[in-house]
Amino acid sequence: MEFTIGGRLDVRITPADVGKRVSVRCRTESGGAGAEFTDTVGVLTSWDRGVLSITRKSGEAVRIVESSLVAGKTVPAAPARRRGPAASFEELAAVTARAWQPVESEPLGDWRLRAAGGFTRRANSALPLGDPGLPAGEALDRVRAWYAERDLPPYVQTATGAAGTQELLCAELERHGWRREVTAQVRIAALAPVGDGAADVAAVRLTRAPDAAWLARYQRFSTPGPHVLRVLESGPSVWFATVAAGDGGAPDAIGRCVVDGRWAGFMAVEVAPEQRRRGLATTVMTALARRALDEGASAAWLQVEEENEGARALYDGMGFALHHSYHHYRPSPA
Repeated sequence: MEFTIGGRLDVRITPADVGKRVSVRCRTESGGAGAEFTDTVGVLTSWDRGVLSITRKSGEAVRIVESSLVAGKTVPAAPARRRGPAASFEELAAVTARAWQPVESEPLGDWRLRAAGGFTRRANSALPLGDPGLPAGEALDRVRAWYAERDLPPYVQTATGAAGTQELLCAELERHGWRREVTAQVRIAALAPVGDGAADVAAVRLTRAPDAAWLARYQRFSTPGPHVLRVLESGPSVWFATVAAGDGGAPDAIGRCVVDGRWAGFMAVEVAPEQRRRGLATTVMTALARRALDEGASAAWLQVEEENEGARALYDGMGFALHHSYHHYRPSPA
């Protein structure tokens, strides 16, 4: 990371740069020989009373004492991807939201309050894609009240790590006592390579709705009530994949795909524990990708939680690359 001008370290950022992407170096030990330094890159979300707050691409907020700065500069947004589809955050935010539609929703300015009986945070969180039309504190009070009326915990879904994402909103939530509870990645890829794999998809059955067998394998709910089916079946063009078990029990593997214009979203890919490492997840995604290609899609997206190393390795091998991270914030306990 280069900070020098003519061999001299230089701090070239000020509080006027709040909201911009910056790169800084700070001293981690006080002066003298053997001093250590650390570098931080992210969006400068505040500079108050001698303390800087920088939100990294992952959503992690880093606090830096101004007196420890030895270098700093504004930097351009991360370079455009060199492979796969081009996509803006605004486009992907809309596409991913249409794949997990709530049972009930209400506008709050440019925010959208969403509820679905508690099934998935994505369908039970406020989606802030603009100005709520109220000061931040009042908007968050309205979010709390709306979810309390439905006996649901209040969540706000945010994003970091791409042009146009919401680092400043994340910092505002934290100032109001909200904390990140879950972080996941949104990954994208070209669709054709996913469908062009060598997997034998003959055993994959595709349907427009999940049957009892599919639901028996899906692990994200306790009781499959009507609200679950409404969320799962929502989307412009929805497909469910099933690989039946030889013993007639719960399927060996399942998956869900939502085709939305040029995008195909993959989700709910699950494999029976005893059937893992047989390539069934790849087989399911290959079958769904081929159907999406037949419907005219050309780009793929999926969401994966950061701690799911096995899934991230699978998706790395299929060409999926990180576009941005998304987070669910919840108020800290009183």
